[in-house]
Amino acid sequence: MASRFYKISLLFVCMLSAYHISAQIKKPTLMIFPSDNWCIQRYFYKEINNQGNIIKSPDYKKAFQEDQEIGQVISKIGSLMIEKGFPLKDAENEMKNLERQSAIDQATSNGSGNNELNVSMLDRILSVSKSDVLIQIWWQINKNPVGNKEAKFTLEAIDSYSNKRIAASTGVKEFSPLQSTPELLALSIENNIELFSNQLQDHFNNLFENGREVKLQIKVFRDWGKNLDSDFQNKTLNEIIEEWLQANTVKSKYNVATSTENLMTLEEVKIPVLDNKNRGVDARSFMRNLQNFLKEPPYAIPSKIISTGVGEATLILGDK
Repeated sequence: MASRFYKISLLFVCMLSAYHISAQIKKPTLMIFPSDNWCIQRYFYKEINNQGNIIKSPDYKKAFQEDQEIGQVISKIGSLMIEKGFPLKDAENEMKNLERQSAIDQATSNGSGNNELNVSMLDRILSVSKSDVLIQIWWQINKNPVGNKEAKFTLEAIDSYSNKRIAASTGVKEFSPLQSTPELLALSIENNIELFSNQLQDHFNNLFENGREVKLQIKVFRDWGKNLDSDFQNKTLNEIIEEWLQANTVKSKYNVATSTENLMTLEEVKIPVLDNKNRGVDARSFMRNLQNFLKEPPYAIPSKIISTGVGEATLILGDK
């Protein structure tokens, strides 16, 4: 009898443990935007001159202000993702918060500028919000010969750090002409949401095991007097940096794409998703750890970090 009670108790404890582990599974934070193609088709874009090349850049602010459907569509899709347990950040609110903060920064600036490169609005929003995944939605509503509506849609999930596509869903569905566009799209996407959300979670689970991918660069100030080939205690600086990377990347995974005396480009650098205080790690915070390591004796190397989004950062050695 005691043995049977012990087995039942053990089974109950195992079930509770399994439930607790399941409840502890962290889900990626999402942010939903209209796709670049959707914005350009509807003339919600700005033309930017990039060294003689005219680039069409989505104007999300204009889209949210002038389009009557985009807010409703994002809300409908967001509610589907929330039902699946995914945390969601509101893109329009994050944009407004960023603009308010930018206005405050300009009003209190001492004129010395900042250490940011020219970063797109989307990258700035992602950097502030720390969203793990960017979901882009494209849709088109047509009427077929019998008068019914036909909804075409593409839903893509992009890893905010690596800019790689991690999940996608497309579809075409016919509906009554009485239904609104947000309702049409929500019903269309609902049929595919299970597979889509599973792809998102599988990707995020993989990040915890194998690390999050970022891109790093290490450069040298021209007037520093030293470079990446300089010796520090019988090792070149690039050797010291690589040893640090081997010790601090997940499973020592990184790829040296370029290595010269003045430049080191590191791709597919796998960094932890969370630090030892359970805080999110991005390219800048990871690079700051290297910066702190190099500024201590025996190296005592001054440096500055330039951030170009959550997934890219540059460390410039030799000056602050």
